[in-house]
Amino acid sequence: MSLYAIGDLHLSSSVNKPMDVFGSAWENYTSRIIEGFSTLGENDTTVLCGDLSWGMDLAQSLDDFKLIDSFPGKKIILKGNHDYWWNTVSKMKGFFESNGITSIDFLNNNCFEYGESAAVCGTRGWFYEEETGSEHDKKIMNRELMRLEASLKAAGEREKYVFLHYPPKFGSYACVEILELFRKYGVKCCCAGHIHGKSLKYVFEGEYDGVYHKMVSADYVSFQPQLILGSA
Repeated sequence: MSLYAIGDLHLSSSVNKPMDVFGSAWENYTSRIIEGFSTLGENDTTVLCGDLSWGMDLAQSLDDFKLIDSFPGKKIILKGNHDYWWNTVSKMKGFFESNGITSIDFLNNNCFEYGESAAVCGTRGWFYEEETGSEHDKKIMNRELMRLEASLKAAGEREKYVFLHYPPKFGSYACVEILELFRKYGVKCCCAGHIHGKSLKYVFEGEYDGVYHKMVSADYVSFQPQLILGSA
């Protein structure tokens, strides 16, 4: 039993938006994702850190969800900035149930216990790209902070592993509000995605203020789910 993470699959089974137009790093990316997951086992769990499907609604994303469902083990998903299909958890769960999708669950205002002492926590997060200086920004930011704190509180005394879409530390940027929650709740590790292409050179990985940060966007990790806990 092992815990893995990967983000930004950007699947496009039912829409004409293949990622390989963004360069050689994305050539045959769907096949490479399938190959990457083939090394996992049925007792493994993978957290998918957002931007999973280019579908504009649940129905348009169905083939992408079926592909994800076919991957070995349990999948825990969270929202990315391009997941336009995202809806209420009750509606998404109902849609999955009615379409025979059984191995995917949602990280949203909650946490998942992992093993004897760890917890999977997270939310979409916040990034400087979203800032326009408006009151709307503050509302979205505060909502993400509330969701993250609810997830961390739900974990209780368990060792906390946080999964976000947006990296809270990137180049010279730091989302101080999220990092403060990490300190408050004693977060051990943070995995995030969102970053691609030329921006990957600014990725921060390593320990920052006592928390280990890891980038798991699909093109950064060569479309291979990354081991977070356990053994491969």
